[in-house]
Amino acid sequence: MLPDYSWLLAYLALGSLTGWLGGLFGIGGGLLLVPVLAFLFQAQGMPASHLLQLSLGSAMGIILFTSLASLRKHHQLGGVHWPTFRALTPGILLGTGFGTWIAAQVPASFLAIFFACFVYLVAGQMWLGSKPPPARRLPGTAGMTAFGIITGSLSSLVSIGGGTFVVPFLVWCNVPLRNAIGTASATGFPLAAGASLGYAIGGWDVSGLPAPHAGFGYLPAIFWTGLASLFTAPIGARLAHRLDVEKLRKLFALLLAVLATKLLTTTI
Repeated sequence: MLPDYSWLLAYLALGSLTGWLGGLFGIGGGLLLVPVLAFLFQAQGMPASHLLQLSLGSAMGIILFTSLASLRKHHQLGGVHWPTFRALTPGILLGTGFGTWIAAQVPASFLAIFFACFVYLVAGQMWLGSKPPPARRLPGTAGMTAFGIITGSLSSLVSIGGGTFVVPFLVWCNVPLRNAIGTASATGFPLAAGASLGYAIGGWDVSGLPAPHAGFGYLPAIFWTGLASLFTAPIGARLAHRLDVEKLRKLFALLLAVLATKLLTTTI
């Protein structure tokens, strides 16, 4: 079991890294958070029967901090396209609320394969610098809501902030990369809020969970990791607006490929 101070330092280090990544690329960092939190929770002797649920619920709570700090800085830098945010948010909230129900109808592995293939395709397109047809635009209300529902559902199931899907989708629809990253950072907040509430309710009456907790959210991990991310997310957001677009595009393409692979190995 880790000494008391070790987990605190580990949470701060994890929060610093995920906050920076969230600000730079508009992702919540859940694909990094969940396996690391699972390792830390196991090292602290937490019950193995609820290790994954605790990791997922705590990750969504941390993403609340990361997305809020990243959103604020991207907004200050003019990177958030608020009409797109408003169009996506209702579907995202519905998706997080009905994620469990949808998972019972459609296997999560099928959704993961579908989205991973889409992400691989866009990552290759971004790496090669090929541009989508200029006529391609964002879909109407029904299309945006449908995409939001699917994104919210899958993101809440695997505890990611949604930027892994939102950024390539917006770029595919000819939204500039910096605006896509900023808008994805904004949509991460309602997604994390809805999913955090769901995990809190789902684990509220479960016995044997480590205290203090809110359902499946372990509060010390959420607080310390989230606190560290508040300081590093704005740094990443500023860097996203200063980096050369060509370099940023290739970095993001590489990150997308890594995250898509991690998504497949996590859900299949």
